[in-house]
Amino acid sequence: MGYSAGDEQKGAGLFKTRCAQCHTVGAGEPNKVGPNLHGIFGRKSGQAQGFSYTAANVNKGITWDEETLFEYLENPKKYIPGTKMAFAGLKKDKDRNDLVTWLKTSTA
Repeated sequence: MGYSAGDEQKGAGLFKTRCAQCHTVGAGEPNKVGPNLHGIFGRKSGQAQGFSYTAANVNKGITWDEETLFEYLENPKKYIPGTKMAFAGLKKDKDRNDLVTWLKTSTA
C-alpha cells in the first residue's frame, strides 16, 4: 500500500514530536543534525544546501515525492543503507500519510 492523503494537523503533531529536534522546514532556516526540508519535494536525495550527507544518501539518487518519502519514513536505514539518520521510522501507514501530507504544505 502506498501513500494517500492524510490528516495535516496530525502530521504537524508528528513532525513536532518526532522530527523537529533534527529538522527545520522553513525557507532559509538552518540545518540542524538533519537537513532543512524546505523544497524537499522534487529534490534528489542528498542535495540540501550546506548539509553534509553520507555517500549512501547522495548516491541513492532518488527524487523525493509522496511515495518515496512514504517508503523512506517506514524504515530509513533499510531504504538507504548507510544513512546517518538515527530515526527508526514510523511503522503505521496512517502516521506516514499524515506526516507526508503535512510536509507537502509546510516545505513548499
